[in-house]
Parts: sequence; structure tokens; C-alpha cells
Amino acid sequence: MIGLWDTTGSEVVKALAAERRSAGGVASGLALTLIAVVEEKKVREAEAAATIAAAAHPCRLLIVVRSDMEGRSRLDAEIVVGGRLGPAEAVVLRMYGRLALHAESVVMPLLAPDVPVVTWWHEDPPNMIANDFLGVVSERRITDSAQAPDPVAALKQRAVDYAPGDTDLTWTRITLWRTLVAGAFDSTDARVIGAKIVAPAHDPTAWLMLGWLKSRLGIEPVMEHTDRSPRLHSVELQCENGDCVRVTREEGTALFSRTGQDDRYMPLPKRPVGDELAEELRRLDADQIYADALGAMAGLSGLDHRNPNRVHVWKDPALAAIAGSVA
Repeated sequence: MIGLWDTTGSEVVKALAAERRSAGGVASGLALTLIAVVEEKKVREAEAAATIAAAAHPCRLLIVVRSDMEGRSRLDAEIVVGGRLGPAEAVVLRMYGRLALHAESVVMPLLAPDVPVVTWWHEDPPNMIANDFLGVVSERRITDSAQAPDPVAALKQRAVDYAPGDTDLTWTRITLWRTLVAGAFDSTDARVIGAKIVAPAHDPTAWLMLGWLKSRLGIEPVMEHTDRSPRLHSVELQCENGDCVRVTREEGTALFSRTGQDDRYMPLPKRPVGDELAEELRRLDADQIYADALGAMAGLSGLDHRNPNRVHVWKDPALAAIAGSVA
């Protein structure tokens, strides 16, 4: 590891090049550049998740930590190639003062050449991605509404602000649920006429599941709130022929029930963030199914027809604070 304190972007570029030369083949064959925007207290979490994801997608990881925007402009950097981060080469960039508002000036020269760029916010997602140049420069943008104080409101904001190429880890967390529910109809063509979802009121995965069922089946699922589980508890489907299909979470497994059949237990583990991130990095094109589900959940249509090219909209937090105080 190389540590550079109170340094410059050009010095970071030189140090990374030197470390790559010394690492040799470890630093070759990068699949993408992953920009992780995180809070200081979550840097180790981001590194752990990226290590898992890099095992499937060797990447250059640029961790951007914006701190103390009121102080003197300063850049501290840590460079790690291989080692504890596996096949990833990582640069942790801690930015202070006004530099934190212009992170792109340091990040852009560090992007790996000729590979896609993905930005991942491992923190409260931005209200508008276009306000962050690190999102505008990316082909794929990964948020996590569960990190927001009000996860459901944050998920609905993702629909308002959506552009093709956006996704949210809330969607990834219901992949296994969607697989189980869809698999129930491999052996029948019975039409679904109703659905009920049981979950806590502020669980964003439940609301996105509701949007997915609504967009795929053309029905209006019923949401039943519960305190029995900290997250999505069960999904029940009523079929036109009278059959009932139910998937219920039970301690890392799912109880699969269907009219006229014996109950079965299926695996439904809680996956680490690294596995969720790796799943999203498998595709770099727009996810139309996610767009349809998100739009149905928020009551918006045509999300996948929006312009995929974002234009940076500059927003200075200092000026916004002044405007708020004047108002």
C-alpha cells in the first residue's frame, strides 16, 4: 500500500502507475472502473464489497470520500494493487474543502482506459444524479435506497430522477424472490388475478416487488403491513383457477406453498452487499424490467424511453444553504 497525504491528482496518477508496474500481471485485464462514493465510516464496507465483486469483475476501484467541505482544500490518497483487495486495484481518495465539490478533477485522470465506468453510492443516494458529475460520466449508476432515512421515499425519487442505466440494490435484493415467484408458473398457465404482499411499511424491497407484480401481471397487489419481520415477509398470488401460491420467508429459507401440493423449503439467504454488487456489474446496459417495476411502483410510465445521456447540472451546496437562509 502507498499512502500520499496532502497530495495532488497528478501525484496519485504517477504513484498508481508505479504500483501497477511493480504488481505486474495482477493489474492487467481490468473489466471496468468502479467509482464508489462513500462516507468515511463506510470505507471498509465498500472495500469488502468491492473485493467480492472484483473476484467476478476485475476492476479499478476509486473510492471517493468527501469530508469537511468547509475546511482547506486537501487530497489524501491510499493506493492498493492486489493484496487484500484481490484482483482489484484501488485508490481511496479523501477530499476536503472545495475540492470535495469537484471530485471529477481528481477522478477523471484515474479512470482505466477503454473500459466502462460504473458509479456506486454506498450512502444516502443523491436526490438528483445529474448534480453529481461522477454519476453523469458513468454508463451504469447504482444507488441503494435502503441507506436513506426514508427508503420508500428515496425509491420513489429514483423513479422521478430515472434515466436508462440507473439501478438500485433494492432491485437486486428481490432477485431470489422474483425467481421463486416466477418459477411457480413453469408448470401451469393459470392467470393470476390477485396478489398480497406482507412486509414492514418502510421496506423498499416490498414496494418494488409490488411494482414488479403490477407491471408483469397487470394486477393491483394489496400491501399488508406487519411488524413480524424486519423486511419482506411473504408474497401470495391468487390464480383464476382457484389455486393459491405463497412464498414465505423463514430464517434464511423460503416456505413455498401451493394449493394441492406439499410444502417445500427453498434457499432464500440474505446476501452480502458484495454479491449484490457483483450481480449488478454483470450487465452494463439499461434494465427495462427494473424500469417498468420502478415506474409501476411510483405511478410513472415510460421510464425506459427517457434520454440515457445525462447532462451535468451544477449545484453548489454553499450557495444552496445561503439561498435557504435568505428565504
